[in-house]
Amino acid sequence: MKSLALLKDAMLHQLLPWFDANQRAMPWRKRRTPYRVWISELMLQQTRVAQAIPYYHRFMRRFPSLKKLAEAPQSEVLKAWEGLGYYSRARNLHKAALLIRERHNGRFPKDPQEIAKLPGVGPYTTAAIGSLAFNHDLAVVDGNVMRVLARLRAIKDDIAQPATKKIFQELADQLLIEGEAGRFNEAVMELGATICLPQNPSCDACPLSSDCQARLTDKVDAYPVKRKKGPVPHIVVGAAVVQNRRGEVLVAQRREDQMLGGLWEFPGGKIEKNETIEQGVVRELQEELGVSITLGKKIVAVNHAYTHFTMKMHTFWAVIKSGEPVAIECQSFRWMEPDRLRDLPFSKADLKVIDAIEANL
Repeated sequence: MKSLALLKDAMLHQLLPWFDANQRAMPWRKRRTPYRVWISELMLQQTRVAQAIPYYHRFMRRFPSLKKLAEAPQSEVLKAWEGLGYYSRARNLHKAALLIRERHNGRFPKDPQEIAKLPGVGPYTTAAIGSLAFNHDLAVVDGNVMRVLARLRAIKDDIAQPATKKIFQELADQLLIEGEAGRFNEAVMELGATICLPQNPSCDACPLSSDCQARLTDKVDAYPVKRKKGPVPHIVVGAAVVQNRRGEVLVAQRREDQMLGGLWEFPGGKIEKNETIEQGVVRELQEELGVSITLGKKIVAVNHAYTHFTMKMHTFWAVIKSGEPVAIECQSFRWMEPDRLRDLPFSKADLKVIDAIEANL
């Protein structure tokens, strides 16, 4: 196995020129500013580049500057983020913008220690912003980087283990090309995203193929090592589209401390054991909003996959039989005209329900 010094030299003289010639065109690589880097890095977490680009353009049209982001209410930020998922990122984005306005006079902090203090910013994002926006000598480690390094050095440690992340971080730090941190980080990530793929990597096109221990031993598919996950839990959810005499629809806002916090939804929840879906919806409306409802026809059943579980949500038309809505297990509620529902931020699953509602109007 080649020494780290030789591998670092190969990255300088082979990987970086390859990146300069082959890097993909991305909007955040133009007119690079700390703000644009920050937004793009948060969007790219758990999101593919092709999927993130239209959201990035939309977000930048609405919030072209940190000042505009800090001035906006959280609901508008969530609406601009709608469809990207992982909504805690959007909430933290807004909190961080307010903090930057308050503590840093509206200027994005340059010091990595101050960057790391921002809500929603961890070691990866700190290194990404620090290197790409300020050229600090900080190495990033994400899934693409770990896959590249695991194959280059034939690392047998399970990448799912927290302790293994430290191994990769130390290796990335050792290989980092000082003064070229941003370019180096992007080059390694680009290599992982376009060449060193999880399946069927294009080893013949890799600028580091002659330095890759996994390829030299013909064991590329064996890396990175990752233990198999158990079965993904599946839950059944019921929700009600409650209408009043004016034809308005009742929607509830999820609490900040809940998954999808701050988003709006059609009230309902998880169906418990030993109850029918219809019984579960009635119970959930009583617990969440303090109303007794009468269910009508089923509208649609929506399937959706989250990171750690899958869900099937059954939705029904409903009317209130008794009681007035009270925000008991939700942050707030509103009566909305059906054609105004899209003014509010909803999850992807609830957006599919809105599609079905509009189809039935």
